[in-house]
Amino acid sequence: MSTQARQEWRKWREERAAEVARPYGPLALTGIHWLADHPDGHIQGLPGRWYDDGDALLLRAAATEGLAVDGTPLDGEVRLGPDTAPEATRVTRGARHFLVLHREGLWAVRDFDPGSAARTAFTGIDVFDHDERWVRPGRYRPYPQGRTVQVPNADGVRRGLGLAGELTFTLDGDEHTLQVAVEGDGSLWAVLADATSGTDSYRFRFLRPPAPAPDGSVTVDLNRVLLPPCAFADHFICPFPPPGNTLPIALRAGERNRSAG
Repeated sequence: MSTQARQEWRKWREERAAEVARPYGPLALTGIHWLADHPDGHIQGLPGRWYDDGDALLLRAAATEGLAVDGTPLDGEVRLGPDTAPEATRVTRGARHFLVLHREGLWAVRDFDPGSAARTAFTGIDVFDHDERWVRPGRYRPYPQGRTVQVPNADGVRRGLGLAGELTFTLDGDEHTLQVAVEGDGSLWAVLADATSGTDSYRFRFLRPPAPAPDGSVTVDLNRVLLPPCAFADHFICPFPPPGNTLPIALRAGERNRSAG
């Protein structure tokens, strides 16, 4: 491995560990509460009353409950849309952030606490050693139109997973294909498993290649396969790999699992 590649690899690992451990990162998620399971608006452990109000979430609270919205104490009610990032959430109580989630017509509240036991106990991420054989030229081929497939999620519920095309690459003379989504910045996202999944690595992982060039070419660096958020907190509803996204190889590359201690 070249000196530059070694430095980039070390920097990626450091940045990734810092991202996971940030105050409102995946380790801080202590619960996700679907309002359909709480028709009376009361969610154990959460102040206020939270209601499905059709196209918004309705939150009611007295000033004595200690909730604030955009930094202003809440004494009454407010209608809320979905939040996009824990750091920017509007509903807080002290250091806790309550994120509003809207998924397939259902509303939920996610509870982030930077003092969570998982964040306090975090010691790092186990990673396979870097190997240049896992850096492969690839090609992205978009579908004529996007498609959605139903896949199980980590919470046991089947949900739609949007897919935009296929990413192909060759390894040891064999061509492999992954169904991928395209993110807002043009980068790709694949949910995949392989022969190590559930034994020598987490049960499934994510791959996020950069945006392809105009001709579809893209570098596939399997050394940067990522653990999904649900590897750090059980409350995330990560999608499982779609049919065809289980590689018939032992992918001993990238992140393996959350460190055991």
